[in-house]
Amino acid sequence: MFKLNEIKELIKLIDETSVQEVEIENEGSKLTIRKPGPTEYVQAPVNVSAYPPVTQMMQPSHTPSVSNAPGNQAAPVQETSEKTESNLHKIVSPMVGTFYSSPSPEAAAFVSPGSKVTEKTTVCIVEAMKLMNEIEADVKGEIVEILVQNGQLVEYGQPLFLVKSE
Repeated sequence: MFKLNEIKELIKLIDETSVQEVEIENEGSKLTIRKPGPTEYVQAPVNVSAYPPVTQMMQPSHTPSVSNAPGNQAAPVQETSEKTESNLHKIVSPMVGTFYSSPSPEAAAFVSPGSKVTEKTTVCIVEAMKLMNEIEADVKGEIVEILVQNGQLVEYGQPLFLVKSE
């Protein structure tokens, strides 16, 4: 099985070369890394409810340096919740991909609010480039809140869970 750090390093190396596709097999695992070509389009699923209504996005901005992009609309909400979250540890997404709370659609979630976790507990899967990457808690404690929904597209560094550290 490939480790996340190994996959990241391979992606960086291939990105720096003119190689368009690499396929590697190791201990029964198969990894294919492919650069998109000029005519290849990849469309990611979009959670429409994550964006503010169109009327909010189209309001004129009086400050030229402030954008009305969806990410900026959520900033005031984050400020208030960060005050209460300041003593909690955030488990963040190590990559861009799709968040899955369980190993399969019919299986139970890896964790839920109130679940006890250790540094090696798998808390979710982030699918990136058709690879299912198990994300482990990097702290010992109790899951307080799950910040994303199953099937939601997540960004690099986006908080996924809040954990009360022990």
